[in-house]
Amino acid sequence: MSTLTVSVIQTNLHWEDKQKNLSSIEEKILSITEKTEIVVLPEMFSTGFSMNPQTLAEKMDGPTVSWMKKVAAAKRIILTGSVIIEDNGHFYNRLIWMLPNGQYGYYDKRHLFAYAGEDEKYSPGMKRFIASVKGWKIHLMVCYDLRFPVWARQSSSASGEDKGLEYDLLIYVANWPEKRNHAWKTLLQARAIENQSYVIGVNRVGTDGNDIAYTGDSMIIDPLGEIQWQKTGEEAVHTITLEKEKLNAVRDKFPFWKDADDFSIMP
Repeated sequence: MSTLTVSVIQTNLHWEDKQKNLSSIEEKILSITEKTEIVVLPEMFSTGFSMNPQTLAEKMDGPTVSWMKKVAAAKRIILTGSVIIEDNGHFYNRLIWMLPNGQYGYYDKRHLFAYAGEDEKYSPGMKRFIASVKGWKIHLMVCYDLRFPVWARQSSSASGEDKGLEYDLLIYVANWPEKRNHAWKTLLQARAIENQSYVIGVNRVGTDGNDIAYTGDSMIIDPLGEIQWQKTGEEAVHTITLEKEKLNAVRDKFPFWKDADDFSIMP
């Protein structure tokens, strides 16, 4: 059965300093000695969670996306994380899915964090993005999306043996504050249990320019909701191999997905 090897990078971010962040993160990526296929970075990894897109936003051919292309090609990995992008006159908190050949897909954060004014500075995305790697289907989301389970719910629109099996791995990249880390940890496990999927949440550590503290608590969770790895309060680089055989065994033994309600998401 197929496997998928993923590396997560839990890192401190230098506030609105792209050069320092890219240099620090590149050093961490190059330090990975294990063979890995996907490297996951936090939300807004080049700037921190900034509400200053007028100054920090880049086009898709800007320096941060170009850096992602360079690193993905050099390391022969898929590299993903979100950055501040200006596109057609709008600002987006955009997750980039960069392939080693320079091709990419992207997901614009759907649920904007009004509590911090994100909805006043950025435009919401309207489409989900599910990537495919080696037969694995990977659903990609950003931070606050975690609080909205319908947006992540396995689709019941298919029929027969494929009913409810829209994806195998759900990834959240985040800048999720320490004072709400109980919700972060609980909801990541809930998403794994209700969707019978692997879940990876990658968060930052440190303190940002608004004096908001982050403890990371990046997690890798199996389809039963059991934590396979978690790191709190410090930088970390961790690589894990996920097993499709284990995923299928859970779904076969506990075919709860067959009883799911049919629904559709309207734009």
